[in-house]
Amino acid sequence: MSETPDGVEVRPYEPGDAAAFWELKRGFELGIGEGTGGDDKLTTYEAKLTDDYRERYLSWVERCASDDPGCVVVAEAVSGGGDGDGGVESDGDDGDDDRGDDATLVGYAFALPEEMTFIWDAAVLNELFLDADYRGTGVADELMEAVLDHARSQELPLDRIVLDVDEANDRARAFYDRYGFDHWGELVARDL
Repeated sequence: MSETPDGVEVRPYEPGDAAAFWELKRGFELGIGEGTGGDDKLTTYEAKLTDDYRERYLSWVERCASDDPGCVVVAEAVSGGGDGDGGVESDGDDGDDDRGDDATLVGYAFALPEEMTFIWDAAVLNELFLDADYRGTGVADELMEAVLDHARSQELPLDRIVLDVDEANDRARAFYDRYGFDHWGELVARDL
């Protein structure tokens, strides 16, 4: 799909990415729980990361990626890429993989499939996560550009993309501000 200057390739999610993708998803969830919200938020987010949740989530990712190719993209560090040794090794084997044994997933972005655009009448950036060792390298920009390109290809009721970001997540808010995201309504929640 694209090549960043740091040797990280942004490409569509593949079924062989599941195990490494899950480790990044765990990082996303635990980062939300630890870095934002009240004292019990981390405990709440840790508790949901069960084997059952993992299986259901990865099955949903597979369906989304199959139904709307390109809605889930990953950033993969290829030999000698990046400036850290973080990331999660990909166990993908698609038969024509020339990335080598040391390719690792270091981030992902997940736009909801086109059939779900009616949730907000717009494209929805569900998640964007990058391993801490790759933050500030431009990889997040590559992931965001891939999501925006994909969203532009969707047939949308409203020509916009929306996302939910915790007001306490200053780094994420600054990133989205840089991309021109503005306040649009307010998300409220309550326990069931």
